[in-house]
Amino acid sequence: MTHVFDEAIALTPTASDHVVRAQTHPAYNNMVGPFGGITAATVLNGIQQRPDVLGDPLALTINYAAPIAEGQWDLDLRPVRTNRTNQHWVVTISQSGQVAATGTAVFGVARDTWSDTEPTPPAAPPAEEVEVSEYVDFIAWAKNYDKRFVAGGMDGRNDADSTSTLWLRDRPERPLDFPALTAMTDVFYPRVFLRHGTYMPAGTITLTTYFHATAQELEAHGTGHVLATARAARFGHGHFDQYGQLWSGEVLLATTHQLVYFKDPA
Repeated sequence: MTHVFDEAIALTPTASDHVVRAQTHPAYNNMVGPFGGITAATVLNGIQQRPDVLGDPLALTINYAAPIAEGQWDLDLRPVRTNRTNQHWVVTISQSGQVAATGTAVFGVARDTWSDTEPTPPAAPPAEEVEVSEYVDFIAWAKNYDKRFVAGGMDGRNDADSTSTLWLRDRPERPLDFPALTAMTDVFYPRVFLRHGTYMPAGTITLTTYFHATAQELEAHGTGHVLATARAARFGHGHFDQYGQLWSGEVLLATTHQLVYFKDPA
C-alpha cells in the first residue's frame, strides 16, 4: 500500500523534459492551500528524480508567492550550474499560467572531512512518555504527523517565549528520507500563535532548509521520532522569522529558517 505522503509528492512527466506535474492532495490541505511543507517536499522529490542530479540535497529555498489552488500544478526544474561537488537548481511552480512559487536548491556530494556539531539537542523525555497532541480539525495536514509537545504546545495560552519543542514522526510510520525531512521542517505552527495563545491569519512567505544529514544517517534513523525545536527572534511590521532544528539522537539532521506573514487578530 502506498503511503499517503508518497501519494502527495507524486509527479508525472509532461511534454517538456524539465517540467513535471503535481497534484494537490486533500490529506495535506492547510488553512489556505496545501501545507507548505508538502509543496517543498514535492520540489525536492522532483529534483531527486532527475537523471542529471548530483548527490543529495544540501539546501532548499521555496518562496511562496501565492496559494496553490486545489488541482494540478506544474514544477519547472532547471540545473543552472554543475560543479565537481555541488549542483545548483532554479525552481518555478506555476498553475493556470500564473507563478505560485519560486525557489532554488543546492545538491552535492558528501565528502569525508573534519566535522563537529556545536549546538546540542534540547532536553526532552522519551517520546513514549509524552502525550500525543492534535490540532483543530480543519488543519488536515497535521493529522499525518504524530506530534508530542515537550514545550510550547498549542494549548490556548499566550507565552512570552516563542519556543516549541516536540517529538515528531509521520503517521502512519514511514522511513525517514529527504522529502519527509523537508516536510518536517515546516511542521511548526506559526510562532505568533504561541505568543498570542490563539489562531490568527499567518502564512509562510519563504522557507529555507539546510540538510546536514547524509542518506546513510536518515536510513539509520528509520521510522523513529525526530526531536524538533523552533523559535522566533523578532515579531513586527506584519512579519516574523522562525529558526528550527531537527535531531535524531545527537545527530543534527537539518536546520530551517522561515519568514512568516501575520495579521493581528480582529
